[in-house]
Amino acid sequence: MERHSLLNSLQLTLPEGQGAPEYPPVEQVLPQFLQLFAGVGTQQAGSKARTGMVRDLFAILEAVDCQWLLGDCQGNPTPLVLRDLVVALSTYAALPQQEHDGGELPSKDPAYAAAADRAADVSLVFRSILAKVEAAKGSEGLGCKAVGSFVCQVAGPMYIFAVTHAAEKSWSRPRTRSLAQDLLEGLLQVWGCQSVPEFLRGAAEDEEGWFAVVMQSLKPELTKETWQRNPATKHVFSWTLQQVTRPWLGPHLEKVLPPSLLLSDDYRIENKILGVQCLHHIILNVPGADLCQFNRAQVVHHALSNHLYSKEAQLMQVVLPCLLDLLPILERAPGRPSRQPPSAVPSDKVLRLVLTHMEPEHQLALRRVYAKNLPAFVERLGIQVARHLKRLQRVIVGYLEVYDGPEETARLAMLETLKRTIQHAWPRMATRLAVLLQALLRLMWDTVTDRSPTPEPVTAALLQGATECLLLLDRCSHGQVKVLLQGVQHSCQDDRLKECLRKLEEEPAESFIPTEPRRGF
Repeated sequence: MERHSLLNSLQLTLPEGQGAPEYPPVEQVLPQFLQLFAGVGTQQAGSKARTGMVRDLFAILEAVDCQWLLGDCQGNPTPLVLRDLVVALSTYAALPQQEHDGGELPSKDPAYAAAADRAADVSLVFRSILAKVEAAKGSEGLGCKAVGSFVCQVAGPMYIFAVTHAAEKSWSRPRTRSLAQDLLEGLLQVWGCQSVPEFLRGAAEDEEGWFAVVMQSLKPELTKETWQRNPATKHVFSWTLQQVTRPWLGPHLEKVLPPSLLLSDDYRIENKILGVQCLHHIILNVPGADLCQFNRAQVVHHALSNHLYSKEAQLMQVVLPCLLDLLPILERAPGRPSRQPPSAVPSDKVLRLVLTHMEPEHQLALRRVYAKNLPAFVERLGIQVARHLKRLQRVIVGYLEVYDGPEETARLAMLETLKRTIQHAWPRMATRLAVLLQALLRLMWDTVTDRSPTPEPVTAALLQGATECLLLLDRCSHGQVKVLLQGVQHSCQDDRLKECLRKLEEEPAESFIPTEPRRGF
């Protein structure tokens, strides 16, 4: 038998004589390993002594069989010792602690490289343990039921370790990611799951899954005082949360909502975005009735509304869709009056604030984000958008006047907004015909005379959108647009503009026939 230096360091008694085992029993090796690993002489993480111990442990695990590791399951303390081993090694391979409000270390920091090396060694140990557990399923005297007791002790910490180091983040390296991904796949295989969502929610309807265990394990690291110390904690939480959907997420609302709000409330933009993404996932996958209990929906709405004052386009891109999905829940909440003044309706308040910010905004990136989300707001309010026509008209006209770059994102979105506004608030369009007609004709003229490198499909989309708006305006104004544009086609020199005007001229005169009216929120 090869005698490893780790075994020489442990105070072990090995039976002698014929038929004696090659290695001391696991009940001796693992407890003494943990005691020595936590000893004074090996306290410094990443030291050569600890590294050698971990590698020797891996060599021992590779040399023994599943019977040695798991032994007699009846009354065997090994599962608890394995749990302590997994926790100790996960702590050994953990990322360096960050100072509060100190920010993350750069990706090339030596501390991250050292953590990645430690994580690679620990991954091999964990994978070897799982291989023994998998082999024990078919072993006489062990079987699947016995194996389950071992997996129940180690699955949560192993999952958190694997997700931490499998992510393509600043602290991971290619080898570490590969080993951690292999570990995660091995954990799923041992538990008989085909995917991470199945592992977390449970393979069968009556099976609980590991989501609650993972969240409980993360809880101490997700408090206001601790969550910023480990840069991987927020990633593990958010990634795990995204794997669990309706209807399995609802029972865990109390576990996932506070950390999401905590992330959303941070001063760093990347953490705000991550928090809002978590809140959006919760809104989409938790029943509205559960969100309305204890004023949770109001708390989320307040947190999101604070972000509307931000000037960061990336943050606004996730905040606005999240609010759009939250508003129906708020307005259908039990106990809300059926009739409220516009100033008290959340949808109206949010749209009013968005339009107020849009009108003077000069950052192109932020203008594009606002413009892309505005059609959904109009669609959400339906006929009640008529309350905001004065300000909405100023925003639409102002955005149609400004060149938005080769992709013309804002202008195209504004044309879509105008189309939906006309469809919902068509009785009010006749009084605004002159202003809107002038804005659309100016846009069409700017488009056909534009010398900027705008792709031809974008130019065609702008002309098509403007033409559709003119057709809608003509219908809801009983043909007034055709009357006002009489003779313009003959004096026009551009073929593309002539084609647009020809489509308008050939459209049969008819009154606007609205679609089935939508009930306001």
